[in-house]
Amino acid sequence: MIKNIREQHLKETKAYVDSKISETPEMMKNNFEQHLKETQAFVNSKISEPPEIAVVLGSGLGPLADLIESPTTIAYEKIPHFVQSTVSGHAGELIAGKLNGKNIICMNGRFHYYEGYTFEELTYPIRLFKAMGIKMLLLTNAVGGINTDFKAGDLMVIEDHINFLGDNPLRGPNHDFLGPRFPDMSEVYSKRLVSIAKQTGDNLGINLQSGVFAALIGPSYETPAEIRMLRTLGADAVGMSVVPEAIVANHMGMEILAISCVTNAAAGINDQKLSHEEVKDVAALIKDNFTRLISTIIKNTEIK
Repeated sequence: MIKNIREQHLKETKAYVDSKISETPEMMKNNFEQHLKETQAFVNSKISEPPEIAVVLGSGLGPLADLIESPTTIAYEKIPHFVQSTVSGHAGELIAGKLNGKNIICMNGRFHYYEGYTFEELTYPIRLFKAMGIKMLLLTNAVGGINTDFKAGDLMVIEDHINFLGDNPLRGPNHDFLGPRFPDMSEVYSKRLVSIAKQTGDNLGINLQSGVFAALIGPSYETPAEIRMLRTLGADAVGMSVVPEAIVANHMGMEILAISCVTNAAAGINDQKLSHEEVKDVAALIKDNFTRLISTIIKNTEIK
């Protein structure tokens, strides 16, 4: 009788667990690969030439998209398996065309972890870019300056990062066709591209800062105590993006450059309150330097 009860309990437990598990890890991998093929086929059907460089534009940095020649614009809501950008200052569209003689594809607006998306959802476009054959990824974002030598309106090239997001976009089943289970992280941001960016800044007369970027979840801004902690740990700037995209791109062997717009001093640096409107306003003020720098880097960079 006890044996029969145990067997019945085991059947009930298994039935309950099976009802809660909709996908095994292998099913998840297969579904992901199928979704990626569907998205790639859709985007390829809309553009005339394969892109060489992918660009992700952060808060208030959309004016670069206006420089793209013969643009093809695709709203995220039309793209299979894309989620939607919900943040002010992010247009939510994929734009393909030419910029300074290079074929590029541009995310005019990104996705963030604080919007409620999973890391797989918010890094999905980066996976798409790799599947399309793109080798170079240029990430941009708006940041708060921790380094007291920085001022609002500066541009900073990211040389390394600290991940304070509390998770990693590579957690879960590894997509072996895209990259290894345990990727090296010693040079996430290409030293070659960082050197090109610095030289380009010098040639254009733009004071391009450089430093370490720390990513926190948000959407609340950091406290003064958190900023003091980050400074102690070696961070020069702080924001809520870039790192998941960079980790995924590094996993796939893409060459990465990241340029940040310092839109404000981080909390506690001065007495000014922080707001997203200020972020967009400062980004608008430096749009000329930003667009000159990014477009010239694209012009001068050989794709490897």
